[in-house]
Amino acid sequence: MLNKQAGSRLENLWDKDRAAGMSQPELLLYRSNLLGSDKRVTNYGGGNTSAKVMEKDPLTGEMVEVLWVKGSGGDVGTIKMDGFSTLYMDKLNALKDVYRGVEFEDEMVGYLPHCTFNLNPRAASIDTPLHAFVPKKHVDHMHPDAIIAIAASANSKELTACIFGDEIGWLPWKRPGYELGLWLEKFCLDNPHAKGVVLESHGLFTWADTAEDCYETTIDIINRAIAWFEQETTGKAVFGGVKHKTLEAKERQEIAASLMPAIRGMVSGEVHMVGHFDDSDAVLQFVCSNDMEALAALGTSCPDHFLRTKIRPLVVEFDPANPNIDATLESLTGSVEQYRKDYAAYYERCKHDNSPAIRDPNAVVYLVPGVGMITFAKDKATARISGEFYTNAINVMRGASTVSTYCGLPEQEAFDIEYWLLEEAKLQRMPKPKSLAGRVAIVTGGAGGIGSATAARLLSEGACVVLADIDAAALENTAAQLSAAYSKDVVRTVNMNVTDEGAVAGAYANMAVQFGGVDIVVSNAGIASSAPVEETSLDLWNRNMAILSTGYFLVAREAFKMLRKQGIGGSMVFIASKNGLAASPNASAYCTAKASEIHLARCLALEGAEAGIRVNVVNPDAVLRGSKIWSGEWLDQRASTYKTDKEGLEEMYRQRSMLKRSVLPEDIAEAVYFFGSEASAKSTGNIINVDAGNVQAFTR
Repeated sequence: MLNKQAGSRLENLWDKDRAAGMSQPELLLYRSNLLGSDKRVTNYGGGNTSAKVMEKDPLTGEMVEVLWVKGSGGDVGTIKMDGFSTLYMDKLNALKDVYRGVEFEDEMVGYLPHCTFNLNPRAASIDTPLHAFVPKKHVDHMHPDAIIAIAASANSKELTACIFGDEIGWLPWKRPGYELGLWLEKFCLDNPHAKGVVLESHGLFTWADTAEDCYETTIDIINRAIAWFEQETTGKAVFGGVKHKTLEAKERQEIAASLMPAIRGMVSGEVHMVGHFDDSDAVLQFVCSNDMEALAALGTSCPDHFLRTKIRPLVVEFDPANPNIDATLESLTGSVEQYRKDYAAYYERCKHDNSPAIRDPNAVVYLVPGVGMITFAKDKATARISGEFYTNAINVMRGASTVSTYCGLPEQEAFDIEYWLLEEAKLQRMPKPKSLAGRVAIVTGGAGGIGSATAARLLSEGACVVLADIDAAALENTAAQLSAAYSKDVVRTVNMNVTDEGAVAGAYANMAVQFGGVDIVVSNAGIASSAPVEETSLDLWNRNMAILSTGYFLVAREAFKMLRKQGIGGSMVFIASKNGLAASPNASAYCTAKASEIHLARCLALEGAEAGIRVNVVNPDAVLRGSKIWSGEWLDQRASTYKTDKEGLEEMYRQRSMLKRSVLPEDIAEAVYFFGSEASAKSTGNIINVDAGNVQAFTR
């Protein structure tokens, strides 16, 4: 990022001892991971690296030159050895004989599989020729903010020469592809002493004869650009100066929590979207500036930026000096609709006869003065990464507009990349989304056996999950396990007491900021108690009612508020109990509270139907394994009631059931998944008993 903080230079992380003894492909992997570890070098999925390596041909046994290059869709920061494509260099060079000219360059991608070395299944990217034809052993192509700020300036050629002399060259804008590969080759042959080239509105190419030299050249060139910007921008107004005040962090969060569910509802027509909020210093400086709207309207420059963020963001009508959320929410409807119309007009102006059909016309990036940036995408990782890309674009605009005039990519060029048939083919190859992709769920009692199993089941189908629990230690442990299995992007926690009205409201506000809203609400928080009625204290009775009845009411009430604000329906699942239908001895408080849950669910099913909010119940029985409520007095009390010991209780319950089977947390989770998914889209007010069969609990 372009900043003036101490330590803004990139650190040379190359470890000679670690690199010693590595093969050339291993050195390429090492170099790639180092470069991708710093977002100032390149953003997620951006840029690529390559090495030309001598390998033994598996057919002839002869040594041949092989291009190792990052494969299609990979990320240099996280790539592993199988993420590289391998291609015969002699065959890549032979492609020049079949190239029919720039009008036909896209067809060259179809020839790349014919160049594959050793049957490598990793698909080669469209950038392969850019690496193949540079006559150097090692090549880096990165998207550093400091370099793109030069590349996106009106006088980028002059700036490049001013900063780097003839050490780094410059090439005008050209869409990535075969022709640009030939341009790079010609530049290298004409300028044998150059160490790299700046591509207008795109990024940086650097090269060397060894992996270490290539890495060091890349780091050095970026650091020189950072240093030059620091020197040139000192004392100059950034983004035309400050226009809006920056609100306090707490107020920014509150405003984001109010706006995000509304926006989510507006943009989740065909596909549910997940949100991300960013109020970092770089973002706040931009959204509070005089030039924000004018610069935002110019669109982004680097192709990687606008492929993630669309050509331009939507600026939300909000005045931080006179905050009026109701007025902003009212204006959003018109703003979102106008953005769709503008995007459709952009498509019509720029489309070709063979262009793919128009895609989702909604904005990805929403800029809120004084507050920050909101992004929406089909999943949390993409929403977060889209925000990171636009932050990169902000850094580029900051640098370019301070030392020169910032230039976005021309509209037609932007369209031709956004709707490039090769990009469309890549999109079509993506796997089908999972059944809960784009859904956001909250699970109360999320650290317990049923709660954690339910969270895992929802996560396995692509949902984002907020785990809510009163047990902070268990919550942290459960979240760590689920994050390791499904990624940190999709798991959040909130320490919440369901009987605390403020805590429940706060949990939903936090969820709105983290993910944009909610779709699936699983009320599972619980306790259990056992005592004859004459020994049941008022405190014990009230505690059961507070958690199992009032707690479910509070969680449901906040859910209804958010679900109605989104306007895209939703599913609520109450984890009740067989005891809510079938009485049990010495458990009057527990059974009554569970019966209250069931009837509350029926009432909510009536109220929510017109808004597409479904409310259903899962009734477990005797789920001992992993359950926190079975680890204390309740286990002793139930064992005493049925005249058995702890070890015999599970067997007693199994034998009591009609099917003679134990009920596990995963069984309850499967029922919750059914009610949360579209498989039950026409079910509301229903009950599923997951009890291995209990005639007393039959609902009819």
